[in-house]
Amino acid sequence: MGQKVRPTGFRIGVYDDWRSRWYAKKKDFGALLVEDQKIRDAVKAEYGFAGVPRVDIERKTEGGEVTVIIRTARPGVIIGRKGAKVDKLKDDLAKITSKNVDLKIIEIDRPELDAQLVAEGVAEQLKKRMSFRRVIKKSLELTMGAGAKGCRIQVSGRLGGHEMARTESSHEGSIPLQTLRADIDYGFALAITTHGSIGVKCWIYRGELREKKRASTYLQGVRNLADQVG
Repeated sequence: MGQKVRPTGFRIGVYDDWRSRWYAKKKDFGALLVEDQKIRDAVKAEYGFAGVPRVDIERKTEGGEVTVIIRTARPGVIIGRKGAKVDKLKDDLAKITSKNVDLKIIEIDRPELDAQLVAEGVAEQLKKRMSFRRVIKKSLELTMGAGAKGCRIQVSGRLGGHEMARTESSHEGSIPLQTLRADIDYGFALAITTHGSIGVKCWIYRGELREKKRASTYLQGVRNLADQVG
């Protein structure tokens, strides 16, 4: 068996930042962790169609305000007319956390270079019974055309309705997974079809990151943790 590591988790603390940024005592840690998952599930259930690959959560102090940072390809859908939908989402999240919630919405400029969005796009097309080979080829072309250095897409399950499940993958360019300075994004999505579940994995190599960015990201993470503890 090969030893497989999630590329984003492998780079957390080196180039990438934590998805949840807060500090808690041992007795409160589990409850806050479950709360974070409920927040992410609520956002994805309500606005998953708006292209939300990532939800970051920050807590300043124990029992204080919760900051939810939503990255989306379609911010207008979440904001709504005159911010009406934002207010509703704030109220829904406040009921989950029983705390004041501050929302920050960040637009994703190039969704073709976000691995989670690419994987979800492939999964949606597989649900519509489209040919998986055609879907993978088209997605690779769009991603490489957007400026990626490399991309790999893998699908697993009863492909094409066949009785025997199998794995198929295709890639273009290079995917240096063991190079820590490589900016590699990873995404996973699940397509629930009439024949069964089909898993979709996507790796996108967006080029190398500079040493300066690595140091600044790490130091900022240390400062944020120090502020929360202090």
